[in-house]
Amino acid sequence: MGRPSKLSAKQWAEIERRNINGESIRSLAKEFKIGASRISERISERIPKHKELAKTLACAEVAFDALSVSEQVSVRTLTDTLKSISFHLGGAAKHGAMTAHRLSVIANAQVDRIDETASLADNTEALKSVMAMTRGANDAATIGLNLLAANKDMAKPGDALAPSGLGHFYGETIENEADA
Repeated sequence: MGRPSKLSAKQWAEIERRNINGESIRSLAKEFKIGASRISERISERIPKHKELAKTLACAEVAFDALSVSEQVSVRTLTDTLKSISFHLGGAAKHGAMTAHRLSVIANAQVDRIDETASLADNTEALKSVMAMTRGANDAATIGLNLLAANKDMAKPGDALAPSGLGHFYGETIENEADA
């Protein structure tokens, strides 16, 4: 673990803001008495993303302002609806993942009750229980897995992808998934 930063979060935000507004990293490093390489390292990935987002927002605002008032109301309503759907689907995915985890734990506990020396008929109820719990766990995970897959499908080349699929869930590597 690295050593704590000499600067506060507020100071780092100030450095980022001023760098976005055109101040050089060298002058900021001198003022804040830290290495220019430390500033570059800390903000190099964030600043281009911030600038791209600012450009996107500016274009959206110009297009929004060009609409009539009634069209702006419609767009704002649709935007709020889409944000609400996203929020609730995220919540459903979280709860589904929690349910999937709990059902998997219960199924695993049922596996311990199976007597490997007994006949299949003697283990039928325990096996049915394990199968039902596993099926329920997989069904509960569906929303979250679909959201992860959608994130993967919407990603642009070069974007970092969120891991998806049961292979990731079970800790398998990409090579193992390719073999499946």
